[in-house]
Amino acid sequence: MPDRTVRLIHAAEPTLEGAGVRLRRAFGHGMEELLDPFLMMDDFRGDHPSKYERGFPWHPHRGIETITYMLDGECDHGDSLGNAGTIRSGDVQWMTAGSGIIHQEMPRGDETGCMGGFQLWANLPAAHKMRGPRYQGIESADIPEVEAEGARIRVIAGRMGDVTGPVVDVTVDPEYLDVTLDSGAAWSHDVPAGHTVFAYLFRGEGRFGAQGDPVAAEDGTLILFTDGDRVAVTAGDA
Repeated sequence: MPDRTVRLIHAAEPTLEGAGVRLRRAFGHGMEELLDPFLMMDDFRGDHPSKYERGFPWHPHRGIETITYMLDGECDHGDSLGNAGTIRSGDVQWMTAGSGIIHQEMPRGDETGCMGGFQLWANLPAAHKMRGPRYQGIESADIPEVEAEGARIRVIAGRMGDVTGPVVDVTVDPEYLDVTLDSGAAWSHDVPAGHTVFAYLFRGEGRFGAQGDPVAAEDGTLILFTDGDRVAVTAGDA
């Protein structure tokens, strides 16, 4: 199949969630059909406690998975099953809500007051919606990093060459990569044809899509690709 081109560019939209956390929604309601099985993605970075300290008090989930990836600060969590812990900078929490769970997430900033990360929601197939709820907590040190020419890739889920991410035993076959490119660097990656593939640019700028017709994007932009078996990106020069 051909290289994937850009199907959609969408700017993340400011909104409030939880008890008043200011965040940017990369995608959500009304875009589910385009991004199936993904339902929503939030970029919840903040530079002052007033923007996030009220957090996300007790609330329910059912029939989905939530994937939380912390970049800065920490997030304390607890649930109706008695689990409790802290997601720290670089950590990932992969929660399968299944038949239902009630939990809370309370973010805390680092020494500069900054806190940030992403939460992605994925729909469970109908046959798995009533499975028992569970967590996979992945510490930053357990997430492998692959270096290529001008690129550093944290492999959270899926594979990069012979490196496999630590998230395992999930219902679908996901791939979750955190990619950092040097200024002006070009990077491409083989992906399975038929899978929904998107990128979210959260720092800097870049050009996405097939080599002959790349599309420019900047901080806070969702890039949804057409079908194909490879994606390509070139970092901006800034």
